[in-house]
Amino acid sequence: MMLRVLSAISLFVIFSLTLVSDVRAQGYGDAVDCASRNYGYTRCDVPWRDARIVRQLSDTQCVRGRNWGIDRRGIWVDGGCAGRFVASGRGGDYGDRGDRGDRHGWRPDAGWDQRFAVSCASNNYEYNFCGVDLGGGGRAYLERQTSGSPCIEGRTWGSNRAGIWVVQGCAGVFTIDRRWR
Repeated sequence: MMLRVLSAISLFVIFSLTLVSDVRAQGYGDAVDCASRNYGYTRCDVPWRDARIVRQLSDTQCVRGRNWGIDRRGIWVDGGCAGRFVASGRGGDYGDRGDRGDRHGWRPDAGWDQRFAVSCASNNYEYNFCGVDLGGGGRAYLERQTSGSPCIEGRTWGSNRAGIWVVQGCAGVFTIDRRWR
């Protein structure tokens, strides 16, 4: 009798783990599979600051800023995009990176760390990238929306070290908190 109970519990645990591993993101070492199910929005938790797609897993073409991106809460996919993603950029994650200087020892001038505002707009509901170097520890915030279309971080706007992207009519004034570290 005890053997049957243990077998039933083992089967339940294995079945539960199978279901959990099939939910939206599957990790493969340093890579994560993230898929939009039924063309819906999906978020996959990762500790990375930036990511790149190394393998497209869907028939739908995955285009950064249009149907996939990364923000402080992880990777997001939408519109049928499915792909295998890896950390990109310097260090890749939010963990301790020791001396964050570049391997060649370059550092910006003393006045480089600063806060300022930039405007960025999606004209005709098209994707637009506004280049501004945020630095390794920088961040962008929506200060003021200037469009009638919603600006939702991770969906209609986002940022990475190189700047801000907007899509679907989002327009706004963004505060850039530029930090080297």
